[in-house]
Amino acid sequence: MIKKLLDRIFKSKYAQSLGHANSTAHTSAHPTHKPLQRSKLTAKNSHKHAELPHHGALCITHKSHKIDRNLLSNAALKTTEGLHKSGFEAYIVGGAVRDLLLNRTPKDFDVATNATPEQVNRIFRRSRLIGKRFRLVHVLFGDETIEVSTFRGSHLEAEGDAKVTDTGRIIRDNVFGSIVDDALRRDFTANALYYNPASQEVLDFHDGYADIKAGILRMIGKPETRYAEDPVRMLRAVRLSAKLGLKIEAKTEAPIAKMADLLADVPPSRLFDEMLKLFLSGHAMASVAALRAQHLHHGLLPMLDEVLEQAMGERFITLALENTDERILAGKSANPSFLFASLLWHEMLAAWEVHKKAGHHLMPALHLAMSEVIASQAEKLAIHNRYTATMKEIWGMQPRFEQRAGKRPFALLTHPRYRAGYDFLLLRCASGELPMELGEWWTAFANADGEARTAMLLADSAPKKRRRRARKKPTVSAAD
Repeated sequence: MIKKLLDRIFKSKYAQSLGHANSTAHTSAHPTHKPLQRSKLTAKNSHKHAELPHHGALCITHKSHKIDRNLLSNAALKTTEGLHKSGFEAYIVGGAVRDLLLNRTPKDFDVATNATPEQVNRIFRRSRLIGKRFRLVHVLFGDETIEVSTFRGSHLEAEGDAKVTDTGRIIRDNVFGSIVDDALRRDFTANALYYNPASQEVLDFHDGYADIKAGILRMIGKPETRYAEDPVRMLRAVRLSAKLGLKIEAKTEAPIAKMADLLADVPPSRLFDEMLKLFLSGHAMASVAALRAQHLHHGLLPMLDEVLEQAMGERFITLALENTDERILAGKSANPSFLFASLLWHEMLAAWEVHKKAGHHLMPALHLAMSEVIASQAEKLAIHNRYTATMKEIWGMQPRFEQRAGKRPFALLTHPRYRAGYDFLLLRCASGELPMELGEWWTAFANADGEARTAMLLADSAPKKRRRRARKKPTVSAAD
């Protein structure tokens, strides 16, 4: 009896030391999980959030990490404060903490908490539940959205809403757990850091802080298993390495080339989202080089290797990616449609030539080529319709830039996508595909006034269309 009593007391104190989230680690599987209980923090003592449990993690104080709290968005602060006041644990996590430690300004902020999605949704009036693979909450503050996730549990648990393919890829994992479980589920050590804005402490479960300081990108757990769970992590490793200047740790890098084929099983929409992040990271050139080095480009952008091995093709894509990087790093926007139109242009040219040789006229051959290239991409990389429509407009304008007579140049200036088409033309000229004189002519034409433009027009050598004479309708007499 005494032994049982002591065991019960020990277990109770152990659960308290782990804190609320850890004590409910595997009792909250969607959709029939029990609601998480409120922790001992209340609105009255919400100012004492430095007392949140450390859960066995390395606790890095502000004196060491020196994160500037002023770089946090008000929305992120209000979200964590709101959750704290309601009695829950809440931390800024992932890329934002990593970027702050690298002296970068985060673009967005994610929050992790032991509150369930439904509880978060009730706390914040302007919020909505999203997600099927894993349920999240988007908390809205004006134009800013904070993504709030509940601490994730293991998808290997017997209970819970989780589904895994035969290859080990996670399809759905609505399983909640403790902060310890959550840290174990994250991909890289640099992304498994939890920052509490109130105490200004960083909780480090997997030596991510030391890895960041050493410039290393390291996978949590066995890399082969983690890539099988989510093959997109291979692309993410390449993107983060290129973007942040972190060297991929040897064991993390080793399996990538031989596991690249797993990307074929990833939904095209997810691949597109990750590729978009990669090319709009401000380090697209370095990312393309890393993709090729890791053999991850096959099937993502057909014929990319072949294009980059041609002098003209390599020059064209290099200019396009450098232009995109310069805009991103200067704080300007970059058009994904323009970027993908550039990356696929030489595949489009090849298809266009095939259709012209098959006997199709110039423009019909062009439209057939555009549809063919877009269709081939849809199988591997689901480029959104809103982007493909603009890509086709950019491509479709290119033959029109070679028409510099009559009213056609004036009409082209009024095209809603003229600027994108013109910039694309300049890339073609700069790469050597077209003579520079053509790009210079359009630059001068666009900047000239009415009379000067008219004087610049070339003689119209195109055959004039013969007008059809309207046939007179036979008159019908009253007798008829």
